Amino acid sequence: MPRLISGLDAAKVRANLERVHEEIAAAGRDPAEVTVLAAVKYVPLEEIGTLGEAGVTVLGENRAQDLERKAGAHPEFRWHFIGALQSRKVKQIVPHVELIHSVASESALRQLERHAEPQTEILLEVNVAGEEGKAGIAPAELARYLELAPVKVTGLMTMPPFAADPEASRPYFARLAELAAEHSLRQLSMGTSQDYAVAAAEGATIVRIGTTLYA
Repeated sequence: MPRLISGLDAAKVRANLERVHEEIAAAGRDPAEVTVLAAVKYVPLEEIGTLGEAGVTVLGENRAQDLERKAGAHPEFRWHFIGALQSRKVKQIVPHVELIHSVASESALRQLERHAEPQTEILLEVNVAGEEGKAGIAPAELARYLELAPVKVTGLMTMPPFAADPEASRPYFARLAELAAEHSLRQLSMGTSQDYAVAAAEGATIVRIGTTLYA
């Protein structure tokens, strides 16, 4: 398991953030149109404030309990939930986030119906590659999930199969963009430290960056 990140330096994180923006621009996108979300699963509570000093404004947490602690201590950030969404954790997550990226089950939709707040927005996670055992709904299920959703669905999220070459992710990102366009959805959460430039080129509006910001 990766170790917790310690000793973050605001100047270094700021420089890394600027480099991410430059890569997004080089991919043909206006950096102002692509939200750089800092994935903070391995950033301990005491280091979170440094991200604000570096100019980071949007944070994404994978675990409900950690989200509660971090968002409670640092309400100055915009918080998203980006981890695997367990239905029983929906009530715990909703009060702290502006967006949930990973809705992929009918049970989660039922819990959102019970616990969502007026401003709650979600993304549906799509398993574009059809990987066995991987989270996400099948593309063929998308229309039904949109109809069932009790809250505003603003877009889609995906995690392509891991590959050493970022270009291998391109067809999956392109397909997600097609699905979003077919259903008039504007948000696309796709791309991580490994392949965010390719994701941006294919239309990502949110890229989820971890190690590239902190290294």
